[in-house]
Amino acid sequence: MADIEFHHVSKRYAAPNVRVGRRPSLRDRWRNWRTPKAEFWALRDINFKVEHGEALGIIGHNGAGKSTLLKLLSHITAPSSGEIIIRGNLSALIEISTGFHPELTGRENVYLNGVIFGMSRREVAEKLPDIIGFSGIGDFIDVPVKRYSSGMYLRLGFAIAAHLDPDILLLDEVLAVGDVAFQWKCLDRIERLRKAGRTIILVSHDLAAIERLCDRAILLSRGQIVCEGTPSMVTAEYQRSTLLVSDSPLPPEPKCARPD
Repeated sequence: MADIEFHHVSKRYAAPNVRVGRRPSLRDRWRNWRTPKAEFWALRDINFKVEHGEALGIIGHNGAGKSTLLKLLSHITAPSSGEIIIRGNLSALIEISTGFHPELTGRENVYLNGVIFGMSRREVAEKLPDIIGFSGIGDFIDVPVKRYSSGMYLRLGFAIAAHLDPDILLLDEVLAVGDVAFQWKCLDRIERLRKAGRTIILVSHDLAAIERLCDRAILLSRGQIVCEGTPSMVTAEYQRSTLLVSDSPLPPEPKCARPD
């Protein structure tokens, strides 16, 4: 049985009617409020499944809808239409500060996230040394996270997300911040979770990581799935679509499935 199912899911946003080139006046704001807003579809009619224990990679250009898809999965926002089915506990690292209370220390945020996952204080305490050790932030674990650098946020955020035994792990550009050593630790941890049968969705511009970690991949473009298949096929199509806007010679077109 699939852990995640998307059935005709769409997400629509209202784009404000703002004149470009100057700061909107009070009259402009009033007119904006009275005038019907233009529609922007971040996602349109998305259909796919992620089987239990499968690692799915999601790639696409900036603005393709990748982060919107993950925000729908993590209940940060709701779909405008369609149905999303999630079976199992879900842990998400969508943004660096996701799930953190800025006034609490790192240690307190670990316990907070554990409670959200339905774990007891004792269970979190047992995992705490591994979380702190993996994050590498040392004594800063007892400092309010509002004082953390972006790298420290990422280290602790990933450590929490990966050590609370989620059934489903959502990761958005988790390898984009941090030094090389920590990136390798993340890759190794993701591989271990994958081998342990966890369901993983990874959004990344790192095509090598997608090919290394994922069983299947999808390519998003303008809010729609335009290609689905093996990671090597989908990354080849992504590179091909990128070269279409340049003068570089195009590689042979991959045999990549496209939704009807």
